[in-house]
Amino acid sequence: MRTPDFWKSPKPGQHISPLALLLSPLGWLYGLSVAWKARMTRPYTCAVPVICVGNLTAGGSGKTPIAMAVAQALRARGAGDVFFLTRGYGGKAEGPILVSQRMPISMVGDEALLLARHGPTMVAKNRAAGALFAVKKGAGAIVMDDGHQNFSLKKNLSLVVVDDLGNGLLIPAGPLRESIAQGLKRADAVVTMTGDTLPGFAGPVLRARLVADGAHLSGKNVFAFAGIGRPEKFITSLKEAGAIVTGMQFFPDHHPYGAAEIAALRQRAGDAMLVTTEKDFVRLDAQMRAGIEVLAVTAVFDEPQLLDSLLARV
Repeated sequence: MRTPDFWKSPKPGQHISPLALLLSPLGWLYGLSVAWKARMTRPYTCAVPVICVGNLTAGGSGKTPIAMAVAQALRARGAGDVFFLTRGYGGKAEGPILVSQRMPISMVGDEALLLARHGPTMVAKNRAAGALFAVKKGAGAIVMDDGHQNFSLKKNLSLVVVDDLGNGLLIPAGPLRESIAQGLKRADAVVTMTGDTLPGFAGPVLRARLVADGAHLSGKNVFAFAGIGRPEKFITSLKEAGAIVTGMQFFPDHHPYGAAEIAALRQRAGDAMLVTTEKDFVRLDAQMRAGIEVLAVTAVFDEPQLLDSLLARV
């Protein structure tokens, strides 16, 4: 889905959208349902450490690159095989299933295929079952990509990634999955992508940023396309890498590309190079990928020793 415009943070002097206010009672009910699940669910305790990288909003906040960075830090600490655990959003597989790069996106979803390029990845709608299967496959630690609002599996460390909180209202009135206070109460640490602090949170705050690997695009004319939650960040990263953006087209998050769409994009691009995100690239069939460049991003912590000290606890 596309992020509704009324979910965005109002500009200075601008009021919250009347539609958002009209929907806000439904948001309160949504938040209550999350609180009820948190209270009533009895989580499964895994035999190995579980580090959850979650957030408070629907849409992109940088969770997946942060999850990859956390997994890398765990490996550096000698945690052995670090498995990613995800529900496989957009895929049909119930799981638990160990992801292979040869699996179709319709089975496991784009995020799982992206994670599988960086480490063994388990897809499971039932996270507890997925964690148990990962341990049987030799996992020394599990990084749960998303799942702060999933209570079926006990977390040894909960990191909440915070970027843009939009209009501050709950789904469907805004992007929040639960109230900020409610979500932060279960957080062991916050990872901020903006450098901002959150009032009322007294725990550790880690500052991180996404660094694009775009040297191969510097000075090149590019036509950008993406189907992600925050495509404007992709354009910013391209420009910071020195690319000359001649045109762009955005699609809904998790959009499944067809051959006709890619052919139309090639025609629109003309002599410019087609470029997309790593997450979009895995959604392209092999025959569509020829000539399309990728802008990969890596999460970098400003003070990596703070992350290391948190991982040392588990």
